[in-house]
Amino acid sequence: MNTRLACVFLFCLIAPLAAAEKPNIVVIMTDDQGWGDLSVNGNTNLSTPHLDSLARDGVSFERFYVSPVCSPTRAEFLTGRYHPRCGVHATSNGGERMNADEQTIADVFKTAGYATALFGKWHSGTQVPYHPNARGFEEFYGFCSGHWGDYYSPQLEHNGQPVKGEGFMIDDFTRRATDFMNRQKGTGKPFFLCLSYNSPHSPMQVPDQWWEKFANKEITLRGRGRQKEDLTHTRAALAMCENIDGNVGRLLAKIDELKITGQTLILFLSDNGPNGWRWNGGMKGIKGSVDEGGIRSPLLVRWPGKVPPGKRVAPVSAAIDLLPTLAALAEIPLTSPKPLDGINLAPLLIDPEHATTSWPPRKIFSHWGGKVSVRTQQFRLDAEGKLYDMAADPGQENDVTAAHPAISRELKAAVTEWKQSVLKHSGPDDRPFVIAHPDVPWSHLPARDGKGHGLIKRSSIHPNCSYFLNWTSTDDKIAWDVEVRSSGKYEALLWYACPQADVGSTIELSLGSSRLTGTLTEAHDPPLVGREHDRAPRTESYVKDFRTMRLGVIELEKGRGTLTLQARKIPGHQVMEFRQLTLQRVK
Repeated sequence: MNTRLACVFLFCLIAPLAAAEKPNIVVIMTDDQGWGDLSVNGNTNLSTPHLDSLARDGVSFERFYVSPVCSPTRAEFLTGRYHPRCGVHATSNGGERMNADEQTIADVFKTAGYATALFGKWHSGTQVPYHPNARGFEEFYGFCSGHWGDYYSPQLEHNGQPVKGEGFMIDDFTRRATDFMNRQKGTGKPFFLCLSYNSPHSPMQVPDQWWEKFANKEITLRGRGRQKEDLTHTRAALAMCENIDGNVGRLLAKIDELKITGQTLILFLSDNGPNGWRWNGGMKGIKGSVDEGGIRSPLLVRWPGKVPPGKRVAPVSAAIDLLPTLAALAEIPLTSPKPLDGINLAPLLIDPEHATTSWPPRKIFSHWGGKVSVRTQQFRLDAEGKLYDMAADPGQENDVTAAHPAISRELKAAVTEWKQSVLKHSGPDDRPFVIAHPDVPWSHLPARDGKGHGLIKRSSIHPNCSYFLNWTSTDDKIAWDVEVRSSGKYEALLWYACPQADVGSTIELSLGSSRLTGTLTEAHDPPLVGREHDRAPRTESYVKDFRTMRLGVIELEKGRGTLTLQARKIPGHQVMEFRQLTLQRVK
């Protein structure tokens, strides 16, 4: 059933909505929470009653697929298109950015008169035009990185401006979301709200209230990779999932309090498979894998009075389907500048039993790290070309290529065609980082987007929440490939840490013929934070409370070049530890 026919079918089921009857939409996306991390899916190691209630009071999709890692799933949800088409090919260093000419789901709803907001993790670009405020979200509170180094009152941002978080981040994001809903009451304007939780992604941090239950808990239901399972990590992940459930309960209570339950469509999913070898229904693979366990996500949808309670949807579906589906449910015509890969699932939501009987077969492709698998209703062809009957063998144990040679040939041909059509967009990434955009007075260039040269090192192998250290030579430099969109004067601020013994370095910021030189005159030597909150070992960087130093004003000319930070004099052992460069337009 194509999108047009699905819309016709949907309109036959429900009367057209008046403007005042447009549903509020709340999308909750978690980070690294597997399909099996909900008690409704059979996990007896934890209890998620509020998430389970979404399945009880709404519709749950049995075979819903996302990408193997974070930013590709976000791109597919936001655009309705496979992530390679959007320019997304990595989770850091700029490869997480959707091309600026992609239309997002927030663009669609904002244009249709919705108030739009996102609270939490973005992971789709830091600078305008990739920043959430430039992608249809009128309000953004959270962080643009792929992960964060400490979850307790960290440095965040609100609409591009630095702010300090309040308490545990998941609780904080929920509080911001409920405040947003409060502000919308009485405006006569529906809202589109994305609540993008950054857990149970590592570092594994969760308040005592949730950890105490799991600290010494016996884990009776074990993962398929039992010999690989880190039980401390599993306990922390389960505690974080129960914290998520508690916050979903807070959100549902606020919706009830505002008396908008019947007018609010709630959708819950995760962005990829579990971030560890824990119980996941016996499926093969975890986060990062294109096998079933790495890409199958829960999808729970509640809309009282419109979506029937307690129903399960059998046809395969994916994150690429959410944009056309939510637009159809809100009766927003789609005028996409680019063809969508997703289809409208609304008929499956409104009348699951009737729609399923006539639902056409389809193929859903999954890609990461050069590997591609494809799923049909019954079969999966894995990245090695092995065929599995998922109905009879959900754990992908037995290759059935010999029993189904025609299906194997068909799916292999489909993968070849998909690679030729879709992966052709995954060539070398020549997109610079945009600064000095005329639409905003600020530009942020974090360490994760830069490259350290010489002896400079990152604080972690993972760039996302890292900073640069070991800046000890005048031959060392930090550089960004940038495009200046608007000529003018910009004040440069460096986010730094430096002990008293190393104060006094002279630093030069340069781009083309423009030069700015300043001296670091004040010590700032905060301790590392994060370790004290960890429930399990981490590989991500610990963080510091970096301070801003005003380097001075630099005049930038429109165009592309290499923006460089380099020390001209180092009286101590090091220049500084560097977290971010911010450029603020001077009026």
